[in-house]
Amino acid sequence: MLILLVPALWNGFPLLQYDTGGYLARWYEGTLEVSRSTVYGLFLNLLTRPDFWPVAIVQAALTVWILWLVLRVHGFGVRVLLATIVVLSVITALPWLAGMLLTDILAGLAVLALYLLVKHADALAGWERAALFLFVAFSAATHSATLLVLLLLLLAGVPFALFDRGRGLISFSGIARGAAAFVLGAVMLVAANYVVAGRAAWTPGGEAITFGRMLQTGIVARYLDDHCPDPRLRLCAHRDELPTDADVFFWGESVFDRLGRFEGMNEEMRTIVLESLVQYPWLQIKTAIAGAAEQLVSLRTGYGVDTSIWHTYGMIERFAPRTLSAMRAARQQQGNIDFASINRLHVPVTLGAMVLLLGVIALGVCRPHFTDVGALAVVAALALLANAFVCGALSNPHDRYGSRIAWLAPFIVLLVPWRMARRRSLSVGEPARSH
Repeated sequence: MLILLVPALWNGFPLLQYDTGGYLARWYEGTLEVSRSTVYGLFLNLLTRPDFWPVAIVQAALTVWILWLVLRVHGFGVRVLLATIVVLSVITALPWLAGMLLTDILAGLAVLALYLLVKHADALAGWERAALFLFVAFSAATHSATLLVLLLLLLAGVPFALFDRGRGLISFSGIARGAAAFVLGAVMLVAANYVVAGRAAWTPGGEAITFGRMLQTGIVARYLDDHCPDPRLRLCAHRDELPTDADVFFWGESVFDRLGRFEGMNEEMRTIVLESLVQYPWLQIKTAIAGAAEQLVSLRTGYGVDTSIWHTYGMIERFAPRTLSAMRAARQQQGNIDFASINRLHVPVTLGAMVLLLGVIALGVCRPHFTDVGALAVVAALALLANAFVCGALSNPHDRYGSRIAWLAPFIVLLVPWRMARRRSLSVGEPARSH
């Protein structure tokens, strides 16, 4: 845990990001905000004191626990756990995610937890199965993208179960366990929204996120060119003012503010999204494929961890004023974090590990003693593709969306040399024992 907390401890305060303030404010404002889970917001509020450190500690503890379970069911011990965390803390975004006040650390951990729950439940104690069940549900409830990735993984497991033919790869009972955790996550989210905002509703923003993708890929501009003037569309009068960047449209000073932001624009955005899907199917497919491909390789560490996160600063000042002095003294707030240097290592290593996943899968097919590692590599590869589709085809590609799950590739690639070393040590020890 201390190793995983090194970046936050060096910073002097848990790391902050653009979206942190939106989660923190949910309880106090009593409203539902686009893509800001009330479940994670309540988690932040429960663990605010002192200086949000309990959040980082719990996230680091969950990381250690789930990595340990994965290593244990694959036959590794505590020394391998320590070595794995040391290596991952140097070559991947993992410790930066664990020490950040954001849902991102839960995305990759949820994939591993679902894998354990579906495939290795028999190797776990009863309390571990129950705890994993709750963790998968909690993680699914903290972000719509995580929820969708888990759903796609469960759906991908169905054909594997159909054609398993007694090989023990995956079972329908395991998929049912995962599906039950997924459903509980959905229930948790709706229940938390009711507690916070008095509405049994889903977190808003689906049509807005898709609208942002269509805006950034030029589909909205084409739709307006083809339909304006149209009395349903206030954007017709502002076509020349539309930015080509969705982040600028939603979060910068744009026409979106003047037209009432989400509350004033949701119906119009929904109309444009639904009609564009019908009218430009080939363009939608092309841009979705391009977005998913871009997302797959967008994985730089530290996106949004800078000094221009004014909304987050404002929410902390307003709702957690006791943490202000520590926050302002942190290295992040002084602009002293150089992610460019960090990414000169993280990006090529992670991209290389993603390619090597194919080799691990092939190794699992060809070598019986790597079958289990190969199966885990398949899960990771599917998760990376699912995440690329969800975040790149349904939303807009961002490095943050990639980095929160891409660390799975180096983790699984590491299992190959660990397994080879373990087999070598066992083969060396056998003659001595028989003698």
